Amino acid sequence: MQRKLLGIPPVVRLLNGQQYRLSDACFRGLTLLLVFAAVGSVIGVAWVLVSGSLPTLQAFGLRFLTNQAFDVVHDQYGVAPAIFGTLVTSAFAIVFAVPIGVGAAIFLVDFCPRALRVPLAFFAELLAAVPSVIFGLWGFLVLAPWLNSRGEPWLAHTLGFLPFFQGPYHGLGLLAAGMILVIMVLPLIISVSREVMLTVPQAQREALLALGATHWEVIRYAVLPLARTGILGGILLALGRALGETMAVTMVIGNQAAEPSPSLFNTGYTLSSVIANQFGEATPGLFISALLEAGLIIFLITLFTNVLARLLIARLAQGSGRWIAGGRVG
Repeated sequence: MQRKLLGIPPVVRLLNGQQYRLSDACFRGLTLLLVFAAVGSVIGVAWVLVSGSLPTLQAFGLRFLTNQAFDVVHDQYGVAPAIFGTLVTSAFAIVFAVPIGVGAAIFLVDFCPRALRVPLAFFAELLAAVPSVIFGLWGFLVLAPWLNSRGEPWLAHTLGFLPFFQGPYHGLGLLAAGMILVIMVLPLIISVSREVMLTVPQAQREALLALGATHWEVIRYAVLPLARTGILGGILLALGRALGETMAVTMVIGNQAAEPSPSLFNTGYTLSSVIANQFGEATPGLFISALLEAGLIIFLITLFTNVLARLLIARLAQGSGRWIAGGRVG
């Protein structure tokens, strides 16, 4: 009665004996419900993919991963070229986007004139809001013709001794898809890396500068060791987007399986582009089951990537803790 007169919210007792105010208990229950909804969504997606993939799993087994042909007429399905295209384009994107993105973040945080920091950061992050189909249109109408007429001939003439730049020119192909993905994942790497670097205490920088360190030494010994966990998180977010990107890649990769070759000039397709191209015409049976199994493979690759990311981030976080405690670079 006194709690009611004083305007204090009522208290409820949970099964474990703990006491909470009614509003806190309701909020706690709501957040728990949202957690269950997220977990249930992931389990539901996994169940649909696994159950829909059973016909092709039973018909082809592991041969589905190694078969070269996706033959609808003869009901022979395989995604080996699609897996190859997915891994090659994603690896290309990460290899080139990571140094560019981290370097751009370092410039924005430590070297950019103060008046330009906010505008440049805004425009860098604005790229993340551009729909992927816009990147695909630009790649198809501008990038691919330029690669066919100038870019790929120059690469073949200059770096033709490497197996990556040999063969006929197409414009559309693995190289165009990789370059599009570089542009698409850069905003994630720049934005996350920049925000993490801004959280490094200014005292860390000033202490090294007071000891006579150069700007590069400050970045190397004070900024990057403390920010590497967050930077790795941004890189893995970018990798997840590169692995699952659909429309932009579908528009510029050529969607034709070429002879197995390390050349980036070849056309190809990814797991996502196979699903995008074929799902509208899919019929019940092995056809639609093959597409669902392709989706299951993407799901498993993404799951493996996230688990690996968690392990790496946890290990790096422990290393950063030891670095802080010891006062030196580990």
